[in-house]
Amino acid sequence: MCLGIPGQIIEITDIVNKLAMVSISGVKREVNIACIVDEEHPVESCIGDWVLVHVGFAMNRLDEEEATETLKLLQEVAAVMN
Repeated sequence: MCLGIPGQIIEITDIVNKLAMVSISGVKREVNIACIVDEEHPVESCIGDWVLVHVGFAMNRLDEEEATETLKLLQEVAAVMN
């Protein structure tokens, strides 16, 4: 099973290689944002975007409401599993 986790892009760390720092529930990790950049959304414009992160890649953009709801559901699942 694959699981994508919502996170917010807080910093571009390498424009050439399309790397960004993403905050996922307060944990910062560097991810590749090549899958979400194009002519309409260049690397520099990604700061503040919410993205779905899977194995080190931002797979797509999410709106903040969807990201917040998904994080809430993941926390509920984690609580039940403990």
